[in-house]
Amino acid sequence: MTAIRIEPARLARYDVPGPRYTSYPTVPAWRAPFGAAEYRQALQDLAGLAEDPVSVYVHLPFCGYRCHYCACTVTLATRADVVDRYLDHVERELELVTGIAGRKHPVLQLHLGGGTPNQLAVGQLERLVEMLEARFAFDRSAERSVEADPRLATRHGTEALRALGFRRISYGVQDFDPAVQAAIGRPQPEAVVREAVELARAAGFAGVNIDLIYGLPLQSPSRFARTLESALELAPDRVACYSYAHVPDARHNQRLIDAATLPSREQKFELFQMAVEAFVGAGFEWIGMDHFARPADDLAAAARERRLHRDFMGYTTRPAPHLLGFGMSAIGDVAGCFVQNVPRTGAYQRALEAGALPVERGHRLSDDDQRRRRAILNLMCSLELPHRLVPLPEEDGHERLRPLVAEGLLAAHADRYEVTPLGRYFLRNIAMALDAYLPRQRPGTRPRFSRTV
Repeated sequence: MTAIRIEPARLARYDVPGPRYTSYPTVPAWRAPFGAAEYRQALQDLAGLAEDPVSVYVHLPFCGYRCHYCACTVTLATRADVVDRYLDHVERELELVTGIAGRKHPVLQLHLGGGTPNQLAVGQLERLVEMLEARFAFDRSAERSVEADPRLATRHGTEALRALGFRRISYGVQDFDPAVQAAIGRPQPEAVVREAVELARAAGFAGVNIDLIYGLPLQSPSRFARTLESALELAPDRVACYSYAHVPDARHNQRLIDAATLPSREQKFELFQMAVEAFVGAGFEWIGMDHFARPADDLAAAARERRLHRDFMGYTTRPAPHLLGFGMSAIGDVAGCFVQNVPRTGAYQRALEAGALPVERGHRLSDDDQRRRRAILNLMCSLELPHRLVPLPEEDGHERLRPLVAEGLLAAHADRYEVTPLGRYFLRNIAMALDAYLPRQRPGTRPRFSRTV
C-alpha cells in the first residue's frame, strides 16, 4: 500500500479523545438508572425469544502481575482457592441468569477473556466449560476462542483447551523488542512466543492470533519494523494491532511508564502505517479499524461478505442477537439493553451471595440509539454508510457528514458514503460525527476516552 502523507497540523486536528465504538451508546453515556431490576426485565424478554441464539463472554480477571501498559480489569491472584471461589460465583451468576432467561439457548460464540484465562488450571477450565454446557445448547459449529499469555503456555494446557472445544487462541505479544518489553514490565523472549504458537498449531487450533500494540514507550520505526518481521515469521491467521492509550490518571499502573519515552503523535501514526503496509504487503486483508486476517480466515470472509460485526469482544464473524457476559466487569447486550457487571471482585461476589444480579450500570437503547448504532456499525465494519442508514433526522445526519467529505475522509456517492484510504486511519473520528452523546461532555472535564491517533 502507498503510505498516506498527512501534515502535522491536520493530524493534530484529528487527534482528539474518542470512543472505540465497541458499543453505541458507549459506556460513559449510560446515565439513566439501570440496575438489577432492569437487567432482570431484559432477561425475561430474552426468555420469550427461546429460539434466539446468543454469544457468551466470561471474564477471568486473574493475573500474576500487572503489566505497566495494561488497561484491563484484572485481579492480581495466583492461588487456586481464590480462582475456585470466583468460579463458584460465576456458577451462581449462570444459574441466576439462565433461571430467568431460560436454559439451553443456542450458543454461536464463546469467548474467555481477562486477565489471563490460561492462568487457570486445566481442572478449573474444565469445570467452567462444564458449567456453561450444562446451561446452554452449544451449536456444533460454535466458535470457542480464548485469550492467552504465551509465557504460561504449556503442552498440557494447550491440548486441554483444544480438547474443550476451543478452536481459536489469541496470544498477547504486544512487542518483541527487549527494551520495549522492559519499559512496559513484560519480559517475553521471542522464543517463548514462538513455542506457544507451535504448541497451539500442534494441538490443532484452527486459528492462532497474535495481539500487538503500537505507541508503546521506546518504540521507534526501526524497532517496530523488527517486531513486524518477527510477527510475520510466526505466520498468524489474524493480527490485532491496537493503539496504546496512555491514561495514567485512570490506570495508575501506567504511571510506571515514562511519558517522555512515548512516541510522538507523528511517530505513532507512522508506526501504524508500517503495520498496515507490512501485513497488507504480506497478503493479509485489513479488517475494520485495527485487525488483519489472511484471505481464507473467517474474519476476512465476513468482511468481504458485509457480515462483519463489532461488539464488546471486538470484531466478530457470527453475530448473535444477544451477548451474555459473566464475571466481574463483564458487559452484555441483551434484548435491546446493555448491561455491565460490577468491576470489583469483592462487590461482584457479595451481590451474588445476596442472590442479586451483580449489575453496575446499563442502558436501554432508544429508537434513535438503534438507528445510530446501525450506522456506526456499518462504518466500522463495512467502511461505508448507505443513505438509508443515515440517522434521523436525515438532513442533520448528512450535515454532520459533509465536513468529512470535504476533509477527504469520506467519498460521497449517489446512494452512500464510502470511507476513503485516508479515512481508514480515522474511523473513530468519522463515527464520532454520528454520536449524539459526545457533545454532552462538559468543557474542562477529564476526557473519558483515549485519543484517536
